[in-house]
Amino acid sequence: MLLLFTKLWRRHRLQYCLSVLLTVLSLGAASDVVAEQMSLTLTEATQRALANSPELEVFQKRYQIIEGMRQTAKLRPAFELGIDVENFAGSGDFSGVDSAELTLSLSSVIELGDKRDSRVAVADSRYALTQAEREAKSLDLLGRVTQGFIASLALQEKLEVAKQATQLAEQSYQLVKNRVQRGAAPEAERLRAEALLKQAKMQQDALMAELASRKFALASLWKADHADFDRIIGNLFKFDELSSFDALYARVAASPAIQVFASEERVREAEVTLARSQSSSNLRWSLGVRRYEGTGDSALTAGLSMPLFAGRRNRGEVQSALAEREMVRYQREATLLAIRARLFEAWQTYQQSAAAARQMRADVLPALDKALEQTRQAYERGRYSYVDWVTAQRDLLDAHMAAIDAASTALLNQALIEQLTAQPLAVGSLTSESSISKNAAQPSQRQPNSGQ
Repeated sequence: MLLLFTKLWRRHRLQYCLSVLLTVLSLGAASDVVAEQMSLTLTEATQRALANSPELEVFQKRYQIIEGMRQTAKLRPAFELGIDVENFAGSGDFSGVDSAELTLSLSSVIELGDKRDSRVAVADSRYALTQAEREAKSLDLLGRVTQGFIASLALQEKLEVAKQATQLAEQSYQLVKNRVQRGAAPEAERLRAEALLKQAKMQQDALMAELASRKFALASLWKADHADFDRIIGNLFKFDELSSFDALYARVAASPAIQVFASEERVREAEVTLARSQSSSNLRWSLGVRRYEGTGDSALTAGLSMPLFAGRRNRGEVQSALAEREMVRYQREATLLAIRARLFEAWQTYQQSAAAARQMRADVLPALDKALEQTRQAYERGRYSYVDWVTAQRDLLDAHMAAIDAASTALLNQALIEQLTAQPLAVGSLTSESSISKNAAQPSQRQPNSGQ
């Protein structure tokens, strides 16, 4: 009765490979996927997202903005050309322009306090901050790609189970129908078997629709207008041994999420330096030539000026810059605390879910498979009721679904751990077979005897 379980599941043998930098799954290319089907691995998905995501393309424009700011910051004070006319269009001796004084001058500012270098340092620090933000955004994008990939892979595995549930329901319906025709079972059993068959088809259709939505959402992360792949390739039941929580948390300080704060703190420090440089007054100079129209004589003019009490007037700006710098430090501490709590929860959930998935495959599924075989034999002999047989089938199918849920929960939390630490948990993992096709409890291959 369950022969089709084993035959279909063994047809899909999948390989496994680790995406070196920001992956969280043991996923790879399949060796025997049907040729006309287009498959997708996690490595391919992450490469597409990094190459085509609009979220990352924005940073190219941000770099251009900062480069423009840096070019402006490097400029020295501009020269000013001035023309002054005095003592004209007055009264008496100053009527007309005969007594006018015409001055042509050139002026500029000598910046003191390293203001120019401070402006350039602010622009440079903003460039470093943008780089850190891009790394953090890339990591966040890869995390969402991985989550969508895991969800799609889990639904794909559930759909395979649902297909087998439909086939089991069809076999059960035919068996019960034959028994009813011989008078060995009441008509009510046939009606119940027919209803269960329809429900199995409905669940299969619902999973197909949900999987299509998940694949479309995944493809949208790299601007695809449709999911140009048929199958997700990966091993849902390959788990890595995690380091201790303290060892994982030690990696957090080097993650882009925290490096953003370090880069922002450098920006604030540069802004403090710039604000302090404004406390030094600039020296304004001018040099010109004055012509006296009344006598026809000319003379040079020169001038120097400097604002007074610039340091006192600039105290507010310095105080604001210092406060913003300190605020970044507190934000970094608060973020570290939040990440620590989130990391611990993910670490604990991964351990529990991975252990549950392993136990389901090692103990629960074999026991339920054996129980189903014994129940089937007893039902054929008339010792067990139809309800007992259907319940045994449902228990096994539900256990497969629960194992998939536990495995996907473990991998989703592994994805979160790698996103928080910005480091893969394993490197150079070997390829492995599909989660269902190997080392899972194999259902019985014996066909039911419909002639009982």
